[in-house]
Amino acid sequence: MSDQFRGRVEASQSRRWLGIGMLFFLGALLVYIALATPPSFGWQVFLIVMGGGSVWFGDKMRRATEGWIELTDEGIVDQSGEMIVHMDDIINVERGALAFKPSNGFMLKTRTPASRRWEPGLWWRFGRRIGVGGVTPASQGKVMADLILIRLRERD
Repeated sequence: MSDQFRGRVEASQSRRWLGIGMLFFLGALLVYIALATPPSFGWQVFLIVMGGGSVWFGDKMRRATEGWIELTDEGIVDQSGEMIVHMDDIINVERGALAFKPSNGFMLKTRTPASRRWEPGLWWRFGRRIGVGGVTPASQGKVMADLILIRLRERD
């Protein structure tokens, strides 16, 4: 595949830090509420657990959005070289306004199910569906989806 047919999707730095910041802020706020104005013990534990979970998700998003995913001859790979999906396994690309897809992204439907995986803000996989997008620029997602559609039409 020549360079003109390669697509890369990576996080927009402003969206990335806004999403991470909101998750950290939510976590800190929940823990603060639990400690500053303690409700009943059950609610206090709930607020602390939810706050800790929010901070954990924020850190997971921070680590996931440091990387990128790229369309190659073989399929879509992440920055470490791990194959997300082989090109031969893709059946369809969904990117319409009413499609169930990540923000600024698209959805792939595959022939075979794969293990669940979630890289918040960048991509996720659940069975036969792969969602690409989140805190990524819409233009990058559109280009990659268009390139995949071209490859699918050439293949079929």
